[in-house]
Amino acid sequence: MRAPVSHLPLVATQLRYAAGGVAILHGLDLAIEAGPPLVILGPNGAGKSVLLRLLHGLIVPTGGNVTWSGEPGRPRGAMVFQRPVMLRRSVLANAAYPLKLAGQPRAARHAAAMAALDRVGLAGLATRAARRLSGGEQQRLALARAEATGPEVVFLDEPCASLDPAAARAVEAIIAGIAGRGAKVVMTTHDLAQARRLAGEIAFLHRGRLLEQAPAATFFSAPSTPEAAAFLRGELLA
Repeated sequence: MRAPVSHLPLVATQLRYAAGGVAILHGLDLAIEAGPPLVILGPNGAGKSVLLRLLHGLIVPTGGNVTWSGEPGRPRGAMVFQRPVMLRRSVLANAAYPLKLAGQPRAARHAAAMAALDRVGLAGLATRAARRLSGGEQQRLALARAEATGPEVVFLDEPCASLDPAAARAVEAIIAGIAGRGAKVVMTTHDLAQARRLAGEIAFLHRGRLLEQAPAATFFSAPSTPEAAAFLRGELLA
């Protein structure tokens, strides 16, 4: 059973990041509350993936800070990348691996991993080598592996970008299920239709700055900045 969400809101305050002398994020302020998925939108180079990594604690900001319920640190969170890394092990062993790292007994982690695989429709492939799965199946396994630990927040970086439409629909259904079971989903996507289907809230980035954070219905019907309106029209942003 998932532990109650207790470390939200997740708050970024004056978050800055630079690499090789190039500023990528510029004093960004963002608050992430419990609730439906937050989808981060913006043109290529806006800083979306960097923001996810900073929020998850994979990289260290060059300025500002990230806090969970007012405290620094990284409580129970998980991240899934566009191209997930599969261990040279079975599907079941991949799903159980983070539970092993967490110190769970073998029987408990086996049961939890099988339950996670069942939720993504992969229980029947538990003994197959993970690297023999299709791209869509590997992404579903990555989601099962992430959810198996009962994270409070699941960060997803373009989870459907490399998938065909059928595989993308299956992954979207899994993402909706994860959110429905209580985890906060924070994801990036370039697919506006997908954002409309999944998002409860939108954060819009441009040139490393957060220009809008609004309920999804408000953002799509009445964006408050010219940049967001142009992005929704499919125009290239300068």
